[in-house]
Amino acid sequence: MANGVWGRAAGAMVLGLMLSLAAAMPTFAASVKVTVNGMPITDVQISQRVKLFALEGNKSGTAGATNQLIDEAIQMAEAKRLGISVSNAQIDGAMLDIARNLKVSKDKLLQMLTQSGVNPETLRDRLRSAIAWAGVTESAIMPQVQISDLELDQRAAGQVAAYQSFDYILKEVIFIGQGSGARTGQANRYRSSFAGCDSAVDLSLAYTDAAVIDVGRRHATQMPDAIAKELAGLNVGGITKPRVVEQGVSMLAVCQKTQAQDLTFIKGDLRAEVGNSALAGEVDKYLATLRSQAKIIRN
Repeated sequence: MANGVWGRAAGAMVLGLMLSLAAAMPTFAASVKVTVNGMPITDVQISQRVKLFALEGNKSGTAGATNQLIDEAIQMAEAKRLGISVSNAQIDGAMLDIARNLKVSKDKLLQMLTQSGVNPETLRDRLRSAIAWAGVTESAIMPQVQISDLELDQRAAGQVAAYQSFDYILKEVIFIGQGSGARTGQANRYRSSFAGCDSAVDLSLAYTDAAVIDVGRRHATQMPDAIAKELAGLNVGGITKPRVVEQGVSMLAVCQKTQAQDLTFIKGDLRAEVGNSALAGEVDKYLATLRSQAKIIRN
């Protein structure tokens, strides 16, 4: 009986001591370093972002981390204003993409973060703002980007080389199968006897597993440079040197050839290049405007 009373009394004393010690210990509450439109950014967030930077090889340190967090606060506020939200599933998908790019599992990625002192939520927060900002870009910024067709025409015309100024009707002669050395020898014998597209099929019958395929009309700008350059040096009735391809050994025969400038495909590449550059400029301007209008208080 006495032992039971003593045990309860001792337990109460230990609990009381623990509570008094806990009360005496200092509290390490996060300190607000910056406020963006009323949204706090703490020293913990900044230090965590610095650790994430270190893991990525980013050496911009505290200043870089602080500026990135300020931008993200502004981006998230703009996304909210436009009604753009980010789901946990989207963030999980982005985390998985990062893991795949690093050729590790998602669990291994999380382990890499924690071993470097980075709370995984730090990366998730950055991904959330990146996805939200992509939504802002698509809905509010992209429609403002205008690309002049006249400018594209002028730039495309300036990029066309002499060998890219032809339009062809082609046939492909292919020697099917592995063993490229032997097949290349057969292709060269075929090529030495080639007398034009009209007799291409008949000539192929003398060879095993040789096929003639109608490629149809192709402009030089649709083809790899090496092939376009070789074709430019051939007349109608000519045939390219054998090339090893996935199916075997291939040659292209010129059935028709005309001088023709086609800027369609060059313009397509230019449109993407110019569009991306113009969009990046507009995105920077949009964010700069938002930042100039934001109330940023540094403590």
